[in-house]
Amino acid sequence: MLIGKKVLVIGLAKSGRAAINLLYKLNATITVNEYKDAKDIPDYQEFIDKGIEMITGSHPEELFERDFDFVIKNPGINYHKPFILRLKERNIPIYTEIELAYQVAKKQNYIGVTGTNGKTTTVTLIDKILKGQYSNVHLAGNVGTPLCEIVLKYNLLEEENHYIVLEMSNFQLLDIDTFKPFVSTIINLTPDHLDYMASLDEYYASKTNIYKNTNVNDYFIVNKDDAVLAEYLKKYPIPCKQITMSLTEQADCIIKNQAIYYRDEFIIDLNDIKVVGNHNLQNIMIAICIAKQCGIKNDILNQEIASFIGVEHRIEFVKEINGIKIYNDSKATNTDASIIALKAFDQPVILLMGGFDKGLDLQEMATYKDKIKRLVTFGAAGKRFKEDMKVENSICVNNLKEATLEAIKNAQSGDIVLLSPSTSSFDEFTGYEERGLVFKDIVKGI
Repeated sequence: MLIGKKVLVIGLAKSGRAAINLLYKLNATITVNEYKDAKDIPDYQEFIDKGIEMITGSHPEELFERDFDFVIKNPGINYHKPFILRLKERNIPIYTEIELAYQVAKKQNYIGVTGTNGKTTTVTLIDKILKGQYSNVHLAGNVGTPLCEIVLKYNLLEEENHYIVLEMSNFQLLDIDTFKPFVSTIINLTPDHLDYMASLDEYYASKTNIYKNTNVNDYFIVNKDDAVLAEYLKKYPIPCKQITMSLTEQADCIIKNQAIYYRDEFIIDLNDIKVVGNHNLQNIMIAICIAKQCGIKNDILNQEIASFIGVEHRIEFVKEINGIKIYNDSKATNTDASIIALKAFDQPVILLMGGFDKGLDLQEMATYKDKIKRLVTFGAAGKRFKEDMKVENSICVNNLKEATLEAIKNAQSGDIVLLSPSTSSFDEFTGYEERGLVFKDIVKGI
């Protein structure tokens, strides 16, 4: 299929490897550029044996002057880097692995979900609901499994009409060309990734790429409760049909009589929902709107939502110790996610906050200090966070372990201890998952 096509793959992370496997299957001529040295790449020799050209240890200038038909870029590589800009100047197409998979696979039913917060919870629930009724359902994208891997594993080069639920970060949306979901949504828009994007406007605009290729046969789910989103939907008009949801206004999906309704059809009582907070009600209502466009029956919706207990590392209940309830919200890598977590509880919490300092402004977060009974900051950002939050009852410690032990030691029965770091974890961990797992191990060891 890609015989004679010369493809450069930049970055060997999970998505890069998945793209290479698919390109190899399609007989492309592959060059890989990875910043790590050859000795640090365990499968280096395997790639060489397959006839794949490996350029490691740097991004040599001459590589970016060669002719390639297209480039697959790891989403984490900043597209403002000079070597990426050089490719763009030469009009060489740069795609993510999602675009590659979309272009080579047969026609599938793609469901695209983006937004600043709530993506993983929403796609996990959509996947669960669809699996309640259909067999060919796959979860992919930013949630952990590259789409190229799904295409190979389930033979989507030959088979069609599978349901593919895709969590899409703005990095993945920056480099799409033809990708088109038949149902999509932007859950919300709040500041994030300012260390990567040129401006907040650019970050918000990149999210609207999710619907740019849609047409009248497709659907976009609109969260009417997000003012920033409304502004961007006006700025970048939606070309497809719209389905609306709101916690407070008239919409296709609403709350009335302590239950969720979709176009006057009863879906589920609020009392039967296990996850906490209004943000999760929004995630559930978006999932309902998407599932209805996929033909899911109401009894399946009710059953799958009622048994949904949420996502690991997102306001996840860990353990109760002497009447103290402990929650892991390690996935909160920005202040808006932490504000959402604080709002999910009826009482002020003992908050663990800190990690890598990516320069996020804490002004808005500090306005929620009445939701914090005690603040324990830690890590590289700990000192600044303690100062900027201006919480009277606060302490700064070195690392996550010290913070956890400090918080629990000084908590009383009835208190809630919440790890919601508000920033990324790269000062101490490889990512929010490792941070969350370590936190849970510390708590379980008490």
